[in-house]
Amino acid sequence: MANGMFRIPEPRNEPVLSYAPGTPERAALKSQLAELSAREIEIPLVIGGREVRTGRIAEARVPHRHGQRLARWHQAGPAEVQAAIEAAMQARKAWAAMDPHDRAAIFLKAADLLAGPWRQVLNGATMLGQSKTPFQAEIDSACEIIDFWRWNPHFMQRILEDQPHSPPGQWNRLEYRPLEGFVFAVTPFNFTSIAANLPTAPALMGNTVVWKPASSAVYSAWHILKLLEAAGLPPGVINFVPGSGRAVGDPAIASPDFAGLHFTGSTGVFHGMWRAIGENLERYRGYPRIVGETGGKDFVFVHPSADVDAAAVALVRGAFEYQGQKCSAASRAYVPESLWPQLREKLLGMTAAIKMGEIEDFTTFMGAVIDQPAFDRIKKYIEIARASSQAKILFGGRCDDSKGFFIEPTVIETVNPRFQLMEEEIFGPVLTIYVYADIRLDEALELCGSTSPYALTGAVFARDREAILDMGKRLVDAAGNFYVNDKPTGAVVGQQPFGGARASGTNDKAGSLANLMRWVSLRALKETFDPPTRFEYPYMREK
Repeated sequence: MANGMFRIPEPRNEPVLSYAPGTPERAALKSQLAELSAREIEIPLVIGGREVRTGRIAEARVPHRHGQRLARWHQAGPAEVQAAIEAAMQARKAWAAMDPHDRAAIFLKAADLLAGPWRQVLNGATMLGQSKTPFQAEIDSACEIIDFWRWNPHFMQRILEDQPHSPPGQWNRLEYRPLEGFVFAVTPFNFTSIAANLPTAPALMGNTVVWKPASSAVYSAWHILKLLEAAGLPPGVINFVPGSGRAVGDPAIASPDFAGLHFTGSTGVFHGMWRAIGENLERYRGYPRIVGETGGKDFVFVHPSADVDAAAVALVRGAFEYQGQKCSAASRAYVPESLWPQLREKLLGMTAAIKMGEIEDFTTFMGAVIDQPAFDRIKKYIEIARASSQAKILFGGRCDDSKGFFIEPTVIETVNPRFQLMEEEIFGPVLTIYVYADIRLDEALELCGSTSPYALTGAVFARDREAILDMGKRLVDAAGNFYVNDKPTGAVVGQQPFGGARASGTNDKAGSLANLMRWVSLRALKETFDPPTRFEYPYMREK
């Protein structure tokens, strides 16, 4: 143990660079994009620090230019997953015994490397592999990852400092042990920051990890791993096993050493994994920790007192930034009749001004959706609206996958508040609006809170303070992240811990003490300084 009571450096949120014309970061990013685009790489598995090539090859392609291949990557199967589990278990003893501040130092160093020489590497990889604009990459693959790696050590220290009361004659302590086994981290394509946080948050608390990144984001995940290696992460602490969900997930969950799941992805996949964990309970040493953030059908509720300009901007940014591929994206809106004509004009005018195209053109607002299955799924929902007498496409609706997976920003109005597109997650640039009569405000609030099975994010717009308070109470269970006069996206680590309940997940709040507490198992220690030497108690005396 260290001979000192060390303090984690006070965290701060990483400033967001502008990439405006003439700035050094703009020139550096353009140069990095050109460098990454010019070379195709091969991505192996990494198990116990060793590169493993299986020969089962998949490809990483540019979504907005799918004729271009960025990488060929090797897929893991059950044998490789078992090897990764063994490597994690072998690394566990030394990693868990390492002083927590030394573990923290690795991630603090990784944060500084990302803030410096690695910044445009991660941004460029995210832009090319996931079709993000410079701003969307900057807030994700730079700033949010840096924030996770600076704030999580701070939260860890606060957890470690929480110690019990010790009355005279004894000393009571709490130990925060890692889980007995390995943590299985399953990460999504849409946020490089989530791909960085899900394996590293448990690792910070002393756990070793088997990490399955999304198949459509292996390219940026590989660069995260190389950055962690550059920061000094020991072999076997995080084992990198990309592959199909069943080929990697089934053997991981079936292992007797499985101790926890850190997941972000679809609700259906999470349900299936939870069922599999239940079916395997008798295999495990203990009850696994299950932490999941899944889908959303996020709302914007506009009150008659709202600022129309602010609501319109929130709808455009909330629905169409990163092509609506955010679990927090504005997907449904409730607008009063009294404001609808004015709001409609502003909303459609701004939507018409959106430029969609290749993200290397820094004047674009939207790139392409991630892949062919996503394109087909989103297009299907647009066709449902096009064919329905209960819906009208006000803008957009065109889809073109000839060169890239492009779907126009699409605004739909429905007369049915329980229309399919108001209830189901689409995960694309589609915003469905229901216009309610002002005198039926209470009914509209009830619909907003009950229509969707999800409860991730939501926003209300109003200038009337009593209305804000009332809507907050009425929608208290409808969103784990609730925004007042702001879009329902853009949670910042250290400011808005992120997560939702209902079908949206376990609400363990990434970027908070609550999440890190899930990755430790507490041991209470009591030491008595002058223990009794007779078994009798005073009440047993006759006199």
